[in-house]
This record gives sequence, C-alpha cells and structure tokens, in this order.
Amino acid sequence: MSRNDSRSNSGEHRGEGAARRREPGTSHATSEQGVSSRATGPGRLLIAVYGVFALAATARAAFQITTKFSEAPVAYLLSAVAAVVYVVATFSLARPGVRAFRVSLVAVSVEFVGVLTVGLLSVLDAEAFPHDTVWSGFGRGYGFVPLVLPILGFLWLRRNRPSRT
Repeated sequence: MSRNDSRSNSGEHRGEGAARRREPGTSHATSEQGVSSRATGPGRLLIAVYGVFALAATARAAFQITTKFSEAPVAYLLSAVAAVVYVVATFSLARPGVRAFRVSLVAVSVEFVGVLTVGLLSVLDAEAFPHDTVWSGFGRGYGFVPLVLPILGFLWLRRNRPSRT
C-alpha cells in the first residue's frame, strides 16, 4: 500500500462518523458508529439478561414440549410463549430505530402482562399449573428476575426513547 493510499483510507475512516446523517426512522440516540444507545452501557447488561432468558426459556420449552407435553400442555405452551417474547425483546432492544423501539415496547409489555397474569393465576389456582413455567409464581423459580426485568426494560426504553422528528 502506498503512502497516498493510506492517507486516503484513513481520511475516509475518520470522516465516516462525522458525515453519517440520521436516516428517517432512526433514533436520536444512535452513536456515530450507528449503534443504538439502547445497546450501550447498562443497556448491554439488560440485553444480555434478556438473551440469557431467551436461551433458558427456549431450551426449557423445547425440552418440556418434546418430552412431557401431555403432562401440562398449558404450562409448557406458556413457557414457549415466554421464550418467543424474550427472543423478540433481546433482538429488538439491541437494534436502533423507531420500529425496533416499538417492537421492544410491545415485547416488554407482553412480558409484563404475562408475568403478572401467569404469576397471579399460578398463585391463586396452583392446580391449574401443575408444572412451573418461567412466569409461574411471578418468576419465583428464577429469583423473581422475570418480574423485575420488564420494569427495568420499561425504564430503559423510557430513558432511550427515539426522537419525534
């Protein structure tokens, strides 16, 4: 590589971030590298926890459905629903833009309603849930993280709301 080539390339790299303009539908909270600010700092930890729950809930649901579905079909289908919600939340929280923000908001809302509904029903009518789901007893089997996680998700989304321009 010649000296002129290296100058040209380094100048292009330096100018990329400064020249990048916000595209329609992207968050004001996007860094120069195009990374969503929802995926930086504490957001990375939140996304990591959602990712762990996505993997755990998917593995749990897959095992339960394939090995003992007839024992508690409702509980195992609810575990599968929780897995889908956690997967969607993980990926949408990690992506920049208004659409991803909206998907995140819906996913976290469904999660919160699911945890409260399944948690309450499993406490009030334990016989209806003979086997635990991720959300049974408000996430008691997971240290109540499923109850706290959507609250943290709402707070993080509120703090990193896209601009209205």
